[in-house]
Amino acid sequence: MIKIKPLIALASLLIALTIIIPSIVVLPFSGKQQTSGHLGEDLTKASAKETAAASGVDSQIGMSVAVFRSTKGVIENVPFEDYLVGVVAAEMPAEFKEEALKAQALAARTYIVNRLVNKDTMGVPKGAQVTDTQIHQVYMNDAEMRRNWDQDYAWKKKKVIEAVRSTGGKILTYDGKPIDALFFSTGNGYTENSEDYWAGSIPYLRSVASPWDKESPKYSNQKVLTVKQFEAKLGVKIGSSSTIGKITERTAGKRVGKVNFNGKVLTGRDIRDKLELKSSDFSWQRKGNNIVITTKGFGHGVGMSQYGANGMAEDGADYKEIVKHYYQGIEITSAESMLSTLTAQK
Repeated sequence: MIKIKPLIALASLLIALTIIIPSIVVLPFSGKQQTSGHLGEDLTKASAKETAAASGVDSQIGMSVAVFRSTKGVIENVPFEDYLVGVVAAEMPAEFKEEALKAQALAARTYIVNRLVNKDTMGVPKGAQVTDTQIHQVYMNDAEMRRNWDQDYAWKKKKVIEAVRSTGGKILTYDGKPIDALFFSTGNGYTENSEDYWAGSIPYLRSVASPWDKESPKYSNQKVLTVKQFEAKLGVKIGSSSTIGKITERTAGKRVGKVNFNGKVLTGRDIRDKLELKSSDFSWQRKGNNIVITTKGFGHGVGMSQYGANGMAEDGADYKEIVKHYYQGIEITSAESMLSTLTAQK
């Protein structure tokens, strides 16, 4: 366990915010992070041989992931498969359908393999490979699972372990390389093209329909700001006018592309960030000295919708169909050769 000075750790984390397109941006379902646990523990009765066989490549590579635990400012080496279980447990509700959890496991494994293969240490302090925050992938250890899940711990952890093991050693690739497996909570009925939110067009991150999102409890949200707050946050003036800017452009994913405020043009992402909105699909209405903003969706909208994935699973889709819908033109391939190379380098 390595101690990291708080100021250095904070500076390192802030660096990640300047990346043009992060490897993964998420909206987690988890709470606080603390220390790492060990996969399975008292949940399985299988022998070591049976466990390895069920887990596939993940448990056989003998590799760990150096995770920066943000709340304590320490780095912990977490066994590879344990790390994947901790990410899936933190990033997606265990109540979701099994096939959705498998899709999330594939995204999580793809992300960390991509990061390790490319020796990407952006946004982490020296000695770490990833943080346990939204900047990378949220991670939850066994103690946190026990605390957060309480009496539901046993069945929830078993379900998450099975999702990881059933996709063991598999990742998502495009042209033979691991993809940037971006995901988010809830869409507005569509996902976004990558270039409509970040700089750069990525062929597998295309806008697709995601009608299942409408069943998500996170689909709709309202926020109320005073006119003065609205003007100050956006750096615009609307005065006593009932008209609040003019939407001049929409994205492929039906979100706000650009808004013109009397000559000052802001992008939908600019407005979402500055007003701290749940989504860049928004509409607003002035009511006296307040502005009521209604949003559809929750998250950046690029890649796989988690509630959309669960909706597809409820409709009978398997995890392969889910990931191939949200990541266009990708393949599900074995990461064995990549993982073996990484192990050999240790």
